[in-house]
Amino acid sequence: MQTIAQNLNFPTSVALDDRGAVYVAESGVPFDGVPAGGVVSRVNADGTLTRLVEGLRPPVNGIAYADGSLFISEGGHPGRISRLSIATGEWQTVLDGLPGFGNYHTNMCAIGPDGKLYFGQGAMTNSGVIGLDSHDIGWLRKVPHSHDIPGYDITLAGFNLETIDPEAQDGKKVCTGAFVPFGTPTVLGQRVKGSVPCTASIMRCNPDGSELELVAWGLRNPYGLGFLPDGRLIATEQGSDDRGSRPIVNCPDLLFEVRRSAWYGWPDYIGGVPVMDARFHDDNGRAACFLLANHDELPRPERPLLEFELNSSAVKFAIVPPPLGQWSGHLVVAMFGDEGPLTGASPSRAGRKLVRVDPANWSVHPTQPLSLHRPIDLVFEPSGAAVYVLDFGEFEITPEKGVAARAGTGCLWKLAPDFLAL
Repeated sequence: MQTIAQNLNFPTSVALDDRGAVYVAESGVPFDGVPAGGVVSRVNADGTLTRLVEGLRPPVNGIAYADGSLFISEGGHPGRISRLSIATGEWQTVLDGLPGFGNYHTNMCAIGPDGKLYFGQGAMTNSGVIGLDSHDIGWLRKVPHSHDIPGYDITLAGFNLETIDPEAQDGKKVCTGAFVPFGTPTVLGQRVKGSVPCTASIMRCNPDGSELELVAWGLRNPYGLGFLPDGRLIATEQGSDDRGSRPIVNCPDLLFEVRRSAWYGWPDYIGGVPVMDARFHDDNGRAACFLLANHDELPRPERPLLEFELNSSAVKFAIVPPPLGQWSGHLVVAMFGDEGPLTGASPSRAGRKLVRVDPANWSVHPTQPLSLHRPIDLVFEPSGAAVYVLDFGEFEITPEKGVAARAGTGCLWKLAPDFLAL
């Protein structure tokens, strides 16, 4: 492993342009005293960084290169996608007003074979209902926050849960339902119209931001996004956690093929399996109930290509280029790792590694062990001679559900491709 850039503050994204220049994005999350605001930089040959743009809405979740520009995904409040010209330094907004201030954010972009800009939009909540767990999350620390927006027309089942209002001084309790603001109850049969932009979705637009449309709905947090050599769109999906007003246990992270106008099941199905299934029961045999009452009006929930190791947090991936022979077309997926105890009562230490996925049968294979804190993104040189691996840095959840993160521990590595063979 060769160090290309170090002392990075919680980076999330790496990209190469058509000349082989390397770019990194630092998220801008204010952990460990880091100033808020995302940064995109070019990595120089001596490992120094040239800042190209800063003060972006945190967290910056992705950079994608196309046609001389970097498309930057700003998760912030609201979410935004911007475009930075490499040649001129001109920065412009592509899309603004995307759903923001929630558990998850506007995620990475990918340029499709049709020239469209595809991107993922995470959910505002863990599983459809705003709960006090949002107050535990380091980048929120506030209830209420934005509620989820469906992509398709839905009918609510009237699920409501009573919780203490943390904004009240007298310990008053409030009742909250699904797809509504905190403290707002719902009733059986209540209709919520689908709209765009929405949460828990994949959307697309032209590179200038025009003609925004929904591709598919029901992916809780589609973080990694990319196109296979045959043109199919695939996405990593981070499963619901054992927390909040509607906890769901034992939810794996998934890999999906993304199909137009499909429904991926969130918030009522996990990989095509209903949330009441025994595999999602807690230790006392309790299960979540449905939030939606009109499943028969929605497309059949899609099944995943594969399930990843529980709590491993599958994030971004790269496709092995043709020059690498037997591995050509395989996926290398970064596994960020568990965030226990925030995401579950007794999580195992998982992830923090790279895995290889064979698309012939969608099987997962180990790669050579690497000394990484939290791998989050990677990109191959087109020649296949090397791969750049980005490490987010030291980041753990404390027993009190706080964040223990150390600034300057992010790093960009360059590896020979032989790490794929174990």
